Amino acid sequence: MSRITTPFHAGTTADEVAAGHDLTGRRAIVTGGASGIGLETVRTLARAGADVTVAVRDVDAARDALDDGTVRIARLDLADPGSVRAFTAAWDGPLHLLINNAGVMAVPDLRRTAEGIEWQFAVNHLGHFALAEGLHGALAAAGGARIVALASAGHHVSPVVLDDVNFENRPYDPWAAYGQAKTATVLFAVEATRRWAADGIYANAVSPGGVMTNLQRHIPAETRARWATAPILKTPQQGAATTVVAAIAPQFDRIGGRYLEDCTEAEVIDDDAEAGLADPGVRRWALDPAAARRLWEVSTAFAAR
Repeated sequence: MSRITTPFHAGTTADEVAAGHDLTGRRAIVTGGASGIGLETVRTLARAGADVTVAVRDVDAARDALDDGTVRIARLDLADPGSVRAFTAAWDGPLHLLINNAGVMAVPDLRRTAEGIEWQFAVNHLGHFALAEGLHGALAAAGGARIVALASAGHHVSPVVLDDVNFENRPYDPWAAYGQAKTATVLFAVEATRRWAADGIYANAVSPGGVMTNLQRHIPAETRARWATAPILKTPQQGAATTVVAAIAPQFDRIGGRYLEDCTEAEVIDDDAEAGLADPGVRRWALDPAAARRLWEVSTAFAAR
């Protein structure tokens, strides 16, 4: 399987990726599209002509951020299975792009949903898993639909601990929880493509790179201040570029199960390689087809709670 590259790079903006693309007639959903990378993704897709629905927990905040009437806004709480079911039931017609952008990072204390599921796994992975399953028919109706799952270099921290995803038999660690949730988003792209490519649905995972947004709200202030001066830091428009590459670039037409960073497919690195939150590459554990299949089974069982 050859590695896919594009003409774009770490400094490219989402608008530069979309330049020359006419997305008129294409329908897109962007979760968490009221701030940060998601907001820039929404703006870029809408400027290119797409019919964008912003799926957010805080509808009022989305209206404040997107008050020009160019997009639709709908309520979606990824931690609430009932909210996900209501959203998917209300959707009508084909869906060309599903951008699973919303997320939480390093929640300091163990928190569970009403169904008893660890918060980061529930929001970052399980809610999006249920959303994609609920929209499967709409995605299939589009023919050549793309799903973009927002991962991060945080996946370097931990594989998905499939025997204890929910931290029931091990101490809770905010970064381990974040790491396995982001690994899960990559594994979702692998298995969704295997299962759904015959239906014309392809999923890829992307790392936006280092971008200071509201995602870091749980990080201590001194750490955020140090990160804010990092030389590799991107603007939200640059952070959204890799999402837009996966969503519309011709290089990824009917291609799935890949992990992109800096607007190109990432190099695969060994699971025991030294790598952290600022390092490039994708761990082998995040692309493991056997783990992806088992995660799908585990996710189905959790979703049935």
